[in-house]
Amino acid sequence: MRENARVTAEYKDHNGDYQELVDELSELLGAPATLENRDFELIAFGAYDSEGELDASALDPVRTRSILTRRSTSAVRTWFEGFGITRATGPVRIPPTPEAGVHRGRVCLPVRHRGVVLGYVWLLDDDPGPTERQLTAAMEVTTRIGALLADEAQHGADLSRELRAVLTAERDWQHDMAVAELRTALGPRADTLHTVVCVTPWPSADPDEAPSVRTVPGATALCTVPWGTTATALALLVRLRSAGVLTPATSAAGRLLERARGGLAAGDTGVAAGIAAARAGLAELGTAWREASAAARAALAEPHLGPVAEWSSIGPYRLLTSLPPEATHDPAVRALLSPAHRELARTAEIYLDCAGQAGRTAAELGIHRQTLYYRLSRVEQLTGLDLDDGEDRLLLHMALKGARL
Repeated sequence: MRENARVTAEYKDHNGDYQELVDELSELLGAPATLENRDFELIAFGAYDSEGELDASALDPVRTRSILTRRSTSAVRTWFEGFGITRATGPVRIPPTPEAGVHRGRVCLPVRHRGVVLGYVWLLDDDPGPTERQLTAAMEVTTRIGALLADEAQHGADLSRELRAVLTAERDWQHDMAVAELRTALGPRADTLHTVVCVTPWPSADPDEAPSVRTVPGATALCTVPWGTTATALALLVRLRSAGVLTPATSAAGRLLERARGGLAAGDTGVAAGIAAARAGLAELGTAWREASAAARAALAEPHLGPVAEWSSIGPYRLLTSLPPEATHDPAVRALLSPAHRELARTAEIYLDCAGQAGRTAAELGIHRQTLYYRLSRVEQLTGLDLDDGEDRLLLHMALKGARL
């Protein structure tokens, strides 16, 4: 805990520092510069006040998207990396390529710390462009930026480790210790109003491939955690201003879903996010994670609830997701849930969703009422349940919904 306290005491929000350094670079080079992390996510943009520098011609499609959305596409990233910027230790000139959306040439200044590339400074390569002396001075500034990025990355890694320990603790005393460590690492932010977001399945279990907290507005900490036996989920702690306004969490979830979809393998069925109820402090962080996970499971099971589902809005799935998986495998419905009877199971579920109203059910399914009655009789034969009995209907409805989970 002493180490966490030291890191927290030394760490501060470097947003202002980055902006000052990028503005310094822009002034030094006589051109507007942008700073991105190694995932091509925008950190700071320096506007240089010079006639003609900020006209429409400066904003080619790639540059415009980077500034407006604060990130570049994977195709753009791959294209730029093809010029060797990940290995370079000095400025790299990249020629204009209109077919790639790059209408003006670039100069890339790799930002490194102890030999590791942590980001890139970009500027438009005009004629005559910056001199070698200017570029040498600019590289000295990138060294200072690299030190800040490394400091921030270390603090983010500490927070990820502590958050993961809280969410995966197997015993109460382990959970309590992990919460205490996380509270120390967060400092004053630990007692603020927040919620938890779960995004699953996440494409990678490698912590180094998780997004940076700074690129997710409102995020306090994030980590990857096991999801079932083979999958991974991303957990996110998000600050809120009001318990009744979850907009920061839904915005963060939407951004992360976009990134997760880009990493899905062919054949994957999709990705969803869940958001827990708002809470102050960290004492109920485990409960919040279970709520967020349950909401994500519900969104995967019922597409109409997602792709971002709030715990307060998933209705009966608040109960169903709390049951162990085997609890919904009732023997009465085993035959009905076989692939051969998929249409009968769907008919029964829609019938129960429609509160047993035959007219609504037939219309929903687009079938004649007599066809509906025949299918329902087959359901009763297969399950041994009486659809005129309230408890039998409840059992069947729960089993059908539970099977989706």
